[in-house]
Amino acid sequence: MIKQQYNLLLADDDEDDCDFFKEALEELNLPTSLVTVNDGVQLMDYLSKSGAENLPDILFLDLNMPRKNGLECLTEIKQANEYKNLPVIIFSTSLDRDIVDLVYEKGAVHYIRKPGEFAKLKKVIGNALNLASETNFKQPAREHFILQP
Repeated sequence: MIKQQYNLLLADDDEDDCDFFKEALEELNLPTSLVTVNDGVQLMDYLSKSGAENLPDILFLDLNMPRKNGLECLTEIKQANEYKNLPVIIFSTSLDRDIVDLVYEKGAVHYIRKPGEFAKLKKVIGNALNLASETNFKQPAREHFILQP
């Protein structure tokens, strides 16, 4: 279970998805703070301005964003020494198995397909935070990589 406050970063260009994510976190009543960015360029700028010592505890990363997509960002994050240990949870509408395999290989911690229902969104976010903290933000075996609500 989550014991401290976690600083979360959500990179998603869909304003409604960002609002639902915020509402779900508020209703979960978990000790978290949330910052959102709306595309991959903003994400990488935010990380570079944060510095290695002020990175978020978890990044929820959408794959389909303008200017720089989530896959490009994940690749950059995992190749950069100052960011490579940042836990990244993919948060996407698609569930293409090839993409899932690719982001697993690139080092994402979990993959969440965005649920259409608010109750399921709350459940999967809560599960993701609990699992990530219980496993100390380490990538699980492939069969436990995709989180279902």
